[in-house]
Amino acid sequence: MPGIITVGLDGTEHSLAAADWAAAEARRRGMALSLVFAWVWRPSDFPVASDAEVQRRWAVDVLRKAEERVTASAPDLTVTTQLLPEDPVPALIAAASVSEMLVLGSRGHGAVVGFLIGSVALKVLRRVDAPLVLVRSSRGQEPRSEWGEVVVGVQDTDEAAAPVLEFAFATAAARGARVRAVRAWSVPPVFAWSPGSIYLADEAGGLEPLERERLAEALRPWREKYPQVAVVEHTELGSAAEVLLAQATRASLIVVGRRLPELGGLPLIGSVTHAALHHAQCPVAVVPHP
Repeated sequence: MPGIITVGLDGTEHSLAAADWAAAEARRRGMALSLVFAWVWRPSDFPVASDAEVQRRWAVDVLRKAEERVTASAPDLTVTTQLLPEDPVPALIAAASVSEMLVLGSRGHGAVVGFLIGSVALKVLRRVDAPLVLVRSSRGQEPRSEWGEVVVGVQDTDEAAAPVLEFAFATAAARGARVRAVRAWSVPPVFAWSPGSIYLADEAGGLEPLERERLAEALRPWREKYPQVAVVEHTELGSAAEVLLAQATRASLIVVGRRLPELGGLPLIGSVTHAALHHAQCPVAVVPHP
């Protein structure tokens, strides 16, 4: 049975852009597409249409139009639609749990201020265990090549990086695209040095060669698993968020990680992921990892 890519719709232009992106990705990966609309009647939601049946018909119409839209461009794609009578956050989290990824729209707010993440998307992002891709409408932006680079931020170089790199390489392989792996580094404070760290830096010929070596080692298994994927490795001294965004000007997708909270811990979003979500001009995939 093929995997499923799920799209959460809300009737906005950005959620339709998310459906378009997800349909193209499902075709490339040989997966099915699930369009869902989570809806619970609340009289205050639509002042001009407070009747529950009117709202329900509107939600059904959103699903129908989205299905027609994606099947028009991909008639061979398996598409299902669901109207979920639940609050959006738990409904989308449940849908994501049986999907390869969840795709949502992200609202635009201009180049200066950055982009807005809706409250539903933000809550889902903090709790979902599957990769979440946020897509915004490209209206008013320069066309971006569908086959641009897949840029992945590699701040963790141990086992924690595996889900993030797996997602990036699998996506690039499906697209025939190149991976640009980006690692930013900084000079550690004096109190962080130890005899072991000094020895490693000395053996590598300095901090910068050491960071290049760490990045290369983290990528090695994925280069071997996806030999058809071309890879560019980039290490740079500086802010991780700034380095990543500067390297993503030609990206068709940015892939970043989100560390899953420990039992009882708070579900937080790291500064690099936060920056990518608010300032990247292309879709952003957030991949949870331990």
